[in-house]
Amino acid sequence: MNDNRILATEEQVAYARLLDVGMKVGLLMLVIAFAIYVLSIMTPNVPLDEVSEYWELPAEEYVQATGGHGGWGWVNELDRADYLNFVGIAFLAGVTIICYARIVPILIGKRDLVYTIIILLEIAVLVLAASGVLKSGGH
Repeated sequence: MNDNRILATEEQVAYARLLDVGMKVGLLMLVIAFAIYVLSIMTPNVPLDEVSEYWELPAEEYVQATGGHGGWGWVNELDRADYLNFVGIAFLAGVTIICYARIVPILIGKRDLVYTIIILLEIAVLVLAASGVLKSGGH
């Protein structure tokens, strides 16, 4: 009998398990934020019955037309129902960073210097990109 199973490394399993949990938590955050918005539990910046008026606008024009904030400005608007979804989105975007950080101790324990450096550089690049410090692409 031929066993064709592919075995995952310890760091792959740790990454995958944390990614699975992170994805589920992020999805739950999005569902809760959506429910808060559609059930009018909190006041939105753009009321649900008006949001379709702005759908066709490019992001920059949408922000301008609705009096919203670009970049990380949404953080200051979390008292508005329609901005709560950004918490789940930001969380999901950051899950990769959390997963990479989780496997660093495993790689260090295996004395895998090359992969440890690669992962630390990847974390640094992702954090820098998410920070908004680097501006590119017309934003």
